[in-house]
Amino acid sequence: MTHVVIIGGGPGGYEAALVARRLGAEVTLVERDGLGGSTVLTDCVPSKTLIATSDLLHEVSRSAELGVEVPKAPRADLAAVNDRVLRLASAQSDDIAERVVSAGVTVLSGIARIADARTVIAQTPDGEVRLAADGILIATGAHPRVSADAQPDGERILTWEQVYALRELPEHMIVVGSGVTGAEFASAYNGLGAEVTLVSSRDRVLPGEDPDAANLIEDVFTRRGMNVLGKSRMASTRREGDQVVVTLTDGRTVTGSHCLLALGSIPNTADLGLEEVGIDTDAGGFIAVDKVSRTNIPGVYAAGDCTGVFMLASVAAQQGRIAMAHLLGDAVHPLDLRKVSSNIFTSPEIATVGVGQREIDEQGLLVDTAILPIAANPRAKMQGVHDGFVKLYARQGIGALIGGVVVGPRASELIHTVSVAVSASLTVDHVADAFSVYPSMSGTVGEVARRLHRQV
Repeated sequence: MTHVVIIGGGPGGYEAALVARRLGAEVTLVERDGLGGSTVLTDCVPSKTLIATSDLLHEVSRSAELGVEVPKAPRADLAAVNDRVLRLASAQSDDIAERVVSAGVTVLSGIARIADARTVIAQTPDGEVRLAADGILIATGAHPRVSADAQPDGERILTWEQVYALRELPEHMIVVGSGVTGAEFASAYNGLGAEVTLVSSRDRVLPGEDPDAANLIEDVFTRRGMNVLGKSRMASTRREGDQVVVTLTDGRTVTGSHCLLALGSIPNTADLGLEEVGIDTDAGGFIAVDKVSRTNIPGVYAAGDCTGVFMLASVAAQQGRIAMAHLLGDAVHPLDLRKVSSNIFTSPEIATVGVGQREIDEQGLLVDTAILPIAANPRAKMQGVHDGFVKLYARQGIGALIGGVVVGPRASELIHTVSVAVSASLTVDHVADAFSVYPSMSGTVGEVARRLHRQV
């Protein structure tokens, strides 16, 4: 029987373990913190649970428009919110552990390093365990980047993994970094009722995202009272008693009660033995892999954030599945990033799939584009939704859908229709001819597709 050793129990690791067991392999998984990894315990699951409370408060704040009077302004009990966040994360981890163990995976608690391409050494509470492997998967994830001039203290200066220890809502949260993580937390704390300042080193929030979506979300942020500082780079952050002072490179200072650092991620690839074994990494320490998750060393694969390919839990899981299929001789479908859907959990949400405006411009693609505001949708009018849009991209002449953007409440759900169309190479006519419920938010997807029909 083939023995697979997996280092790391996040989505890339535990999904790979399940696939390997289904394909008949013996599997040993080594995990340091708990099944689900940082995705479940400190990152994705906790942050989206926090955001769920923020979204609810925002919906209640709009109740007067729908004819509902709330006699007393609702408020978040952050201690109760964070207790729920951690409780749900722990329960999710336990569910994954039960599923993995039930599948016959041997789970070792501890840390591991690669001795050679066929041997992993695990350090467990019971001592060192030497594991002979026919195949190895590295799925060790990543952790928050910090700056020498902005050191977290876990109380006032925080990374996104530390915010769940807060017992009271920050009076003024300064969020440094306007990428996905920074924008999500800025939106969340704004919705929870805190004063928020978002420090962005770029011209606009979410500089790597669709320009129309980024401009809309920045407008929403400012309308809801957030202070967005564009073209403002942090030089340092220091604590002064119960306050935090963020100094910008132009000499300005911003003072608040707390500071959340959203400066990107560093792969957990140190002390794994990569250099000794000869596994290639880039300048940032991310492991180089191909589209079937292979490293440059035969039999050694890598998946998830430690590869830096596309730092999403769904991509990590798919990389892990692909790796096991390739290793164990099953049918393999190489990773195709053009078909990946993703979502930014701001309020409103921003969901994307396939080719975006940047790729269209850079590659000179011949594309037809159509866009409709969500506010024109009858269901949106009934629900008092004003901000958002649906935008689709189709190849000129043939009408094949190659990408799309949805901005609005629960855009993460609405994007699936577009994702299926992109993945299956459907045309705008296929989408336009499919029935949608009336009234429904998804009806706007079909209407945008109908508008593209005239251009085919």
